[in-house]
This record gives sequence, C-alpha cells and structure tokens, in this order.
Amino acid sequence: MLINYKNVNVYQEVQEVLSDVTFCINEGEFVYIIGKVGSGKSSLLKTIYGELPLNEGEAVVMDHNMVELKNKHLPELRRKLGIIFQDFQLLTDRNVEANLKFVLKATGWKDKNEIEERIQQVLQLVGMETKGYKLPSELSGGEQQRIAIARAILNRPQLILADEPTGNLDMETSNKITELLRRIVKEYNSTVIMITHNLSMLEKYPGRVFLCKDHKLNEIKDYKFNPETSVDENVKDENNTVKKEEINDDIIILEDINETK
Repeated sequence: MLINYKNVNVYQEVQEVLSDVTFCINEGEFVYIIGKVGSGKSSLLKTIYGELPLNEGEAVVMDHNMVELKNKHLPELRRKLGIIFQDFQLLTDRNVEANLKFVLKATGWKDKNEIEERIQQVLQLVGMETKGYKLPSELSGGEQQRIAIARAILNRPQLILADEPTGNLDMETSNKITELLRRIVKEYNSTVIMITHNLSMLEKYPGRVFLCKDHKLNEIKDYKFNPETSVDENVKDENNTVKKEEINDDIIILEDINETK
C-alpha cells in the first residue's frame, strides 16, 4: 500500500478544506480526483508530497508518517515520487536536456554516462528523443507537458502526482498525455493520482474516482454520465458551466469547474 489516510483533516492555514479523509491507494493504480473549484483537490495532493503539513489523523505515504514527518526528511520522500503541474514549471533559461540533467544532479546522480543514458531513456519513452536541444519556449504546450512527464519519471518513482496535467491542452493532446501516463503505469508499475476537470477522461480511460465535495472525499465506484451531456470541451455548456453528471443515482452539479484554482 503506497498511501493510507485515516480520519485526516486538511487545512489551508486555519481554514479546514477537507475533514475526516480516509482512503488508501495501492501500487499500479490510476486514480482520478474530481470536484469543483475550491473543493480541496490540490490541497489533498499537497499533503501527499508534504507541501501542506498534517496534524490530525493518520497518514502514511510510502512508509513515511506524514503527521510526524520533519522538513529535513521531505527530500527523501520526494525522491520517491514525481510531480506534474498544469503550468509545466520547466526552467526557461536552459534546454530540455539541461532541465532533466538539473533534476538528476539535484537528486544525487553523479556519473555523467548514467545521467546521459537516463535522459535519453525518458525522452524516448515520452516521444521527445529529438527535442533535447530545444528551449521550453520552442515547444508546444503538449510537448512541454511531455517533458514535464519525462522529468517526473527520471527517478522511476513509485508514485506520480499530476495536478491538472491536461488543463491547458486541447482535447486531442489531452488524450495523448493521459494515454502516456497510463502507459507509464504499466511500464513502471507506478501509481498515478491525477486531478482533472475533464470528466470525459473518466469514460475514455477508466480508473478509480474520488470526489471532493462539501469538505469530504468519497470514492465513486459506480458512475455514469447523463446521455444528454456532451463530453466534449471539458463537458461545458454554452455558459461555460459543467453540465449535470449522474453519479451513484445522485445528480451532482459541478459548476464553473474549469475555472482556474
């Protein structure tokens, strides 16, 4: 078991955003977290990699007790996981290979040949083996996200956390990025936890689904979409509002779900 939370409360400063969170995640799983803006999705992800501290409940991430974990031990945890952001967060003053080399050196790699070999391996896996010399500004959004994924898997992480990795991409590119992440799950037996507002992904690429709503996190095991609801354009209607979805025989309205957090 990679992640085990029991009765965890999640706070942003003094405000409680999620209460009594209990869930577990195993190796090799593909997990979605959905919910409307401000429901606690990103806050939950931040507790997993130690950006937000936990003080209540029990939380274990890859054998690290997150309630008792000291800041000095955070690098050890983060070497075991990869993080993918919506805005890529690549270093703009250096090319792709230099971006990847920076991460490897920062995480303890020293042998030059091993570094070069690993960079070529991940670039090939994400289909970017001919782009190593380019600056991030010379790449499309989809290409930059592929490089961000390559960076995330450099150290063969057990766990990949993806915070809206397709949020700034068109539908076709979003599908390709999601397919790439699913292939990585198979290649490395890694686990991916992915925040998404693109609800059509849940049908195209099934996985476990957790919903943040009303300060609670619940797993949705039996869900279906309203057949009258389009799954294109992130399931938005003409008013830029997500339409109704049927989940567990309940009608859940996720309004303005595609706004920036």
